[in-house]
Amino acid sequence: MSEKINYQEVSAEDFGRSLRGFGVNLLVKDTAQTIVFLELVFGFQAVRQSADYAIMRLPELPNAGEPPAHFLVQLHADHTYSSNPLPSLLPESGARGGGAELRLYDIDPDIAEEQAKANGYMVLQNTTDKPHGLRECFILDPDGYCWVPSRALVEVEKSEL
Repeated sequence: MSEKINYQEVSAEDFGRSLRGFGVNLLVKDTAQTIVFLELVFGFQAVRQSADYAIMRLPELPNAGEPPAHFLVQLHADHTYSSNPLPSLLPESGARGGGAELRLYDIDPDIAEEQAKANGYMVLQNTTDKPHGLRECFILDPDGYCWVPSRALVEVEKSEL
């Protein structure tokens, strides 16, 4: 996605045509509530927001290498999908994202866990060094989607496994 896009003014059609690669769209009960979660816990920035829709951008990650890694998440209020078949699959209550992990690489899991706990969000699994080479934790957002911030283990951490 080009950095020249004015997220506040771009039309839905032009924005849609500009998207490349992989995208994440989440159906949420309350966009404002999810915006706060993503900003507080992971450092996302809301580059466009309303009661119905938001574009969340994860700024360039310092250790992500070349080219700069940018990541967008689009939040859609449930009612905006009225003619879409996806809402028919949502559970009446409970976690919406059961079985899916939304992984954020190069995000310090210790900081994210601390922010999540300080702001009353559920930490499903505390930060742990894993045999697959990552330090990670599992955090649920207000809709029950599981976010997994992680970073690569350094040599001393690997030797302690």
